[in-house]
Parts: sequence; structure tokens; C-alpha cells
Amino acid sequence: MSDTSPRAYAPRPGVLQENTWPTMRDATWPVALLPFGATEPHNTHLPYGTDTLLGGEVAARVASACIANGTNVVALPVIPFGVNTTQLDLPLTINVMPSTQLAILRDVVKSLEPHGVRGLVLINAHGGNELRALVRELQPSTHIMLAIVNWWQAADHRVFTEPGDHAGELETAAVMHVAPQLVVPDRDTWGDGSTNPSTLEGVRNGVAWMPRRWTQATNDTGVGDPRAATAERGATFMAQAVERIAAFCCELAVADPARLWENPRR
Repeated sequence: MSDTSPRAYAPRPGVLQENTWPTMRDATWPVALLPFGATEPHNTHLPYGTDTLLGGEVAARVASACIANGTNVVALPVIPFGVNTTQLDLPLTINVMPSTQLAILRDVVKSLEPHGVRGLVLINAHGGNELRALVRELQPSTHIMLAIVNWWQAADHRVFTEPGDHAGELETAAVMHVAPQLVVPDRDTWGDGSTNPSTLEGVRNGVAWMPRRWTQATNDTGVGDPRAATAERGATFMAQAVERIAAFCCELAVADPARLWENPRR
């Protein structure tokens, strides 16, 4: 017997994977958002998909905010795998190389070019995704304006006691706001996010940088103490980030590619 009961039809505005062909066909989409996530451990209390979850949620909220403001912005599906070369000894961490990301991004850009997209914003949610080199390589070969936003840097960190770097207060508060059912409820089981300093003085004092082997650098896969996190702080921070990213996307939608930087001597 078929289900004939009425169901609410409520795709989020501009979220590509939730909307139909006529909806997307009958509008123009000057800006697209491509979220980059990751699949990796996040301390003992957050899910492996934390970066993917947050990147997708930010993109969806930005698209909705822009559409409400009169600018059509489409949120593309999240890329769920990130650069995790230093976490491969942690079970079921999934790594893709920067060269793989470049190939994916190139194909996405080529797919968007014939359809009126003027700007593509990469919404990054994972610190290991260093996307600038990809954009530098692709920009000369496409008319689409490319930009990067690390969403966790887009709002005021003073919302938090100590934001942390990975599964700390910031990310924990954001997940508590977006998907509280995925946060382990017993805070006594949460790791404190403590880290171990490098044995090399040049790395410790900032003269040099080297990738951190995660199981040597951290004690619980987290970086930063999450235990002061609240859903309210997560909501405040995410709202700030969405507002600022949406404002940028609305600017980008009407920007002149030939005049992105002012020249006062002209």
C-alpha cells in the first residue's frame, strides 16, 4: 500500500542536492559555494564528519541568506574528504591528496562555466585543506572568479573562552548548535585537547613549519579544550560567520572581474 499521507516539502533555498531541476533551471545563479570538509577523528566527543557537517551547514545558510537578500547563490554538495596525510595512522581517516583536490576542483569549475556562474567560493572547513595553490593554478584558465573562505576564521573568536584549533571550543560549540544529537553528552569523557610541543626549537619558536603527525602531537586527537563550549556560543559565532560570508557573496555576484582592486592613480 502506497503512502498517501501529506508530507511537508521543504528543500532549503539554494541547496543544490535538495532542489529540483525546474527550480534550478528557472533561475540564474551568479555565485556557487563549494564546501570542502574532511573525514577524521575529532577528539572523543565529536563525529568524524564534523568538518563536512559544518562546511555544508554554513554553505546552506549562506545561500539562504543571500537569496533572502535578492542574490541567488547555490550551495553545491560537500566534498567529504580532505588532506589528512598526517592522520593516516588513526582508524578510518580518509585522505585525498592536494593533486586530487585540484582535479576535482578543475572538473567542478568546467561544469559550472557554461551556466552563468560568475564566482565560485570555496567554503573550507578543514585546516589541512590548503586551497590557495589550487586557486592560483586554476584561475588563469577560467573566467569564473575564485575565492576561498575558511569559515571558522570569518567571525569573532572573542565569542569563546579559548577557540582551539581542532575539536576545541569553537568546533564543539558549532556542532552543539547544528547537530547536538551527534555530540557525546557526558563531558567527563571529553578529552582536554592538550598537545605535545615539537622537539625542534625552530618549529616551537615559529622559524620553521612542519606537518604534525597527529598521534605524536595530540593526546586525544583534539587541539584545544572543548569543555567550555555551549550551543548558544556556537549559534552566535555561526550567525556572524554566515552574515559576513553572505555579504561577500552578494558583492561577488555583481563584481567586475577587471576591477577587483582599486588603482588610485587611474
